[in-house]
Amino acid sequence: MSPNGVGQPAPIKAIRLKHPWRITVAVILVILLALFLIDASQREAYGWDNFGKYIFDKRISQAAGYTLLLTIYSMVIAIVLGITLAVMRLSDNPVVKGVAWLYLWVFRGTPVYVQLVFWGLIATIYSTIDIGIPFTAPWIQFETKNVIDVFWLAVIGLALNEAAYMAEIVRAGILSVDKGQDEAATALGMSWLQTMRRVVIPQAMRIIIPPTGNEVISMLKTTSLVTAVPFSFDLYGRSRDISAVIFDPIPLLLVASAWYLLFTSILMVGQYFLEKRFSRGVGQARPDKKGGTGTGGAETGAVQVATGAIRVDSHGSEHTK
Repeated sequence: MSPNGVGQPAPIKAIRLKHPWRITVAVILVILLALFLIDASQREAYGWDNFGKYIFDKRISQAAGYTLLLTIYSMVIAIVLGITLAVMRLSDNPVVKGVAWLYLWVFRGTPVYVQLVFWGLIATIYSTIDIGIPFTAPWIQFETKNVIDVFWLAVIGLALNEAAYMAEIVRAGILSVDKGQDEAATALGMSWLQTMRRVVIPQAMRIIIPPTGNEVISMLKTTSLVTAVPFSFDLYGRSRDISAVIFDPIPLLLVASAWYLLFTSILMVGQYFLEKRFSRGVGQARPDKKGGTGTGGAETGAVQVATGAIRVDSHGSEHTK
């Protein structure tokens, strides 16, 4: 190509691709959504007056608090127990591995509602809690129904079921870390606990966080099943009790759904930032202010390629053009 531009090809005329069907489908979806909202706002069966009356009712707000507590307590216990079970599954001891597998088989193989019903009947199955030497007279004896509250029975039932799923999530995250990382940490003299805490777990979090966030959101909605214990002070149980009094279930279902959507939206935002935090350094490098792909840190040896010239920028002095 000559310097004065003689013989240069004509500039390319870019033509934007047209997507008529994409626009058509989008317009149809917007119209359908608008029609549904207009129809719902005018339909008396939804009971919007009762919806506005009970959306911030004190009983509903207290029930929302119980739902949050059930979610938080159950997930904390499930995460701790899930990590323990995941380590047991990865153990070389066949007995330890077998016990963990049996736990997962039972709690993943039976519906959570059935498990909660069993926990509600725990006082019938085990009427007393005995402390002492087995097959001898107990030293101390308590009545089960006086020791464990139904709220904590619901927490235990939800946590034990969720722990089985968390164990598989944590195990998948640990297995995603290259075995060489473990070997390198051992070569540096780190103990098993130090290796897990400083090397393996931080790298596994990128795999663990997304499904764990989904499990937290799922747990929030699963709390509606604690009526099987029975515990009726959760969000769904309380709205159901109020609807039975006013003989109008639909607006109370909308009230419960609105609170669930609020909590779910907050959890989704938190999950997004957690994923962003633990995904740093993965994927394409972010462009710097000058248009490059630097990471913002100090460079010990950068190779720049531009218009046929290779320039080595380091502490050396050689420049090749």
